[in-house]
Amino acid sequence: MKHQPISDMLPFGALVTGLTEAALDDPGIAARLRALWIDRGVLVVRGLPSDSRTHVRLGRCFGQIEVHPLREAQEGLPPEVVDIVADPDDGDIYDLGGGDLRGGWLPWHSDLCYSDRINHGGILRAVVLPERGGRTGFIDQIAAYDTLPTRLKDAVQGLSILYEMQFDASKMRFGRRDGLRLVRMQQRTRRFADRVDTLPRAIHPIVYEQPETGRSVLHVSPWFAAGIEGREDEEGDALLAEVVAHCTDTEHAYHHQWQQDDYVVWDNWRMMHCASGIETGARRHMQRVGIAGDYGLGRMEAGASADERHAIVV
Repeated sequence: MKHQPISDMLPFGALVTGLTEAALDDPGIAARLRALWIDRGVLVVRGLPSDSRTHVRLGRCFGQIEVHPLREAQEGLPPEVVDIVADPDDGDIYDLGGGDLRGGWLPWHSDLCYSDRINHGGILRAVVLPERGGRTGFIDQIAAYDTLPTRLKDAVQGLSILYEMQFDASKMRFGRRDGLRLVRMQQRTRRFADRVDTLPRAIHPIVYEQPETGRSVLHVSPWFAAGIEGREDEEGDALLAEVVAHCTDTEHAYHHQWQQDDYVVWDNWRMMHCASGIETGARRHMQRVGIAGDYGLGRMEAGASADERHAIVV
């Protein structure tokens, strides 16, 4: 196994090559992969066979695999694997402004931040790639904290963010693009969209320490953020908007251009990610394996139960 930085300009991420299928069953290799993942946040694993069986075997190197609650049974597909499809006939379409239409576009976010329990990570692989577009972006929240002005570090210490499930990204309150408009919502998503307003909000600290290293993480997900707990007012919103503007500075982002044999593994407790989207007539088929876990710092508003929310995930 060999690895190198994904970019000499970024403090996170690694490209891993030289792995074999047999190596995935070696506990020593798995330990090295997991340690590298914790250190670098995002791994691009290249050169393995691109199939669902290898996908699951790679996932087990990083921890227990979680089965997606809304996964629909599909013949020939392991239960740990979830399809993510941007399809011309059914899929989210957004106008990013001025008629720039994109299918499968997603803003900066962390998965499941609208729940008290956040999965540790995910692994994506490509099944069908479009001719253009379809990149996946990543921003490191450890680096974001390190570069946060001292004034803002002091201001956010001890504060927490309220998160609400919101399927329409054009309604996001913080970090929203000017002119963003939802044109079409995927049918599967629309089945749940009318229920989310009744669900309790989740609460997560703005800053926490990475358990394995003690490094501070600026734990902010612009999509789904509703405000600062106890400070849902003009002053609190202004503070959160300033922090979001800092942590979504794309100068510090990595945008992965997919190859057919890539697996991309990210630490969801540390990294934000986004999807750049594709042309509305194109198709992009990805598959994801989730890495289970809970960093243990989330809770639900007013002591509410998260059971219903855990049955609806994006």
